[in-house]
Amino acid sequence: MTSLALATSVAAAAYVVAALLFILSLAGLSKHETSRRGVLYGILGMAIALVATVWLTAASAWGEPQAALGLTLLVVAVLVGGAIGLWRARVVEMTGMPELIAVLHSFVGLAAVLVGWNGALYDTGLTGSLNDIHHAEVFIGVFIGGVTFTGSIVAFLKLSARMSSKPLVLPGKNVLNVGALVAFLVLTVWYVITPSIWLLVVVTVLALALGWHLVASIGGGDMPVVVSMLNSYSGWAAAAAGFLLNNDLLIVTGALVGSSGAYLSYIMCKAMNRSFLSVIAGGFGIEAPRKDGEEDLGEHREVDAATVAEMLAGASSVIITPGYGMAVAQAQHGVADLVHKLRERGVEVRFGIHPVAGRLPGHMNVLLAEAKVPYDIVLEMDEINDDFAGTDVVLVIGANDTVNPAAAEDPSSPIAGMPVLRVWEAENVIVFKRSMASGYAGVQNPLFFRDNAQMLFGDAKERVEDILRAL
Repeated sequence: MTSLALATSVAAAAYVVAALLFILSLAGLSKHETSRRGVLYGILGMAIALVATVWLTAASAWGEPQAALGLTLLVVAVLVGGAIGLWRARVVEMTGMPELIAVLHSFVGLAAVLVGWNGALYDTGLTGSLNDIHHAEVFIGVFIGGVTFTGSIVAFLKLSARMSSKPLVLPGKNVLNVGALVAFLVLTVWYVITPSIWLLVVVTVLALALGWHLVASIGGGDMPVVVSMLNSYSGWAAAAAGFLLNNDLLIVTGALVGSSGAYLSYIMCKAMNRSFLSVIAGGFGIEAPRKDGEEDLGEHREVDAATVAEMLAGASSVIITPGYGMAVAQAQHGVADLVHKLRERGVEVRFGIHPVAGRLPGHMNVLLAEAKVPYDIVLEMDEINDDFAGTDVVLVIGANDTVNPAAAEDPSSPIAGMPVLRVWEAENVIVFKRSMASGYAGVQNPLFFRDNAQMLFGDAKERVEDILRAL
């Protein structure tokens, strides 16, 4: 067996092992208790895949100066990319994780576009139906990659507040989206029949424009769904690149990411009582028309940290519902200390996590795990919702739309029908907020004006520390 044949066989075996590790990684990430193991499986799988790819490329380049240049560029790219990844991972705050993920998705999309163009310009030597299939792969890969690239860029700009979270509402925006998809199908058939670079240029521009418009048209309240949706797109883009590169691992990995991202998008939409198509069509950012006098919801009541400490000290059960505001204030460690102190006093403390709390699926779970909050007291919405009615005190820390009673009680609300944490059923509700401004979805929250709700204004981290001192 030649050295190249041996390298090919070993690389194929390594790819199988890497694919299995990726599957184990997904399984591990599905539970708090096994999430660290899942991350390690993913890291190990990717390391094996990279080493196998570099080794296979080195075996192919042996004795060929031109191929050796490609190997050198590959190694340099891996080292530079790895260094940038390590740097960003070390410096990024948890509040910046959603936009970081959006940027990483854009890289996958851009890579798929470049691979597609390379496939179009490279003479494969294929003929007949195989060549037609290759042309279809090129066209589809470029389209998916282009949509992923610009869509992810817009998501990054919205999540990082570099762009308004309000949806872009162009006249006939749904017609524009459907028209772009129909045009893509027509152009694909045309390209397969008569391959031409100008058709590839047109579909690239079309994909970039569609990706930008799709995500720009989505309101801030739907951004968690957008993140998971782009995750799915990036997976399919990677799979398309795998077909063009004849790389089985890339196909398998892309399919895993694409399918898991699609399922996660479904879970997010279900948690918001939304259909996937309705998210694409606009999102929560579009306010419903208000009736005369609807803005006057009454007067809110303020409370200080000392009073909240007294309420907590006299409570037998407490539920904490965190949101993005907790992440912004980096209050998770103080909240963990508060939980520890209350449990020492015999108070039952639990967390209620909404599926779309924060701007990233699982955002709050990661924050609480970072602060070493016990997994067994962190409960999902369906597990905790029936317990609010028997709870003495609920602390709403930086959450807004996920605890809005309008979703359950106001059919005219833009978030009507969205499953929310029913915190207003508790005896007392303390809302940690910087101001009375509406949440990321731009919808006013009647909870703030309920008789059993009081507002604790200021930075969440500072207010939690004030409560700890008072206790």
